[in-house]
Amino acid sequence: MLDKIALALVIIGALVWGGVGLFGFDLVAWLFGGQGAIVSRIIYTIVGLAGLWCISLFFRKNETID
Repeated sequence: MLDKIALALVIIGALVWGGVGLFGFDLVAWLFGGQGAIVSRIIYTIVGLAGLWCISLFFRKNETID
């Protein structure tokens, strides 16, 4: 379950960064009052932690659920 949540956050973060790269528009900063706003920083931190969690997916053995 945590893997899916982390992956969803990483995908959302990638889309936000795509918006920054392509259009110069940061959706998180726009919604929450700029990049320096505490809410924006919390969201960036959560997405960053999700990215770190997803790194572990590369090093796990395939798990099957019976």
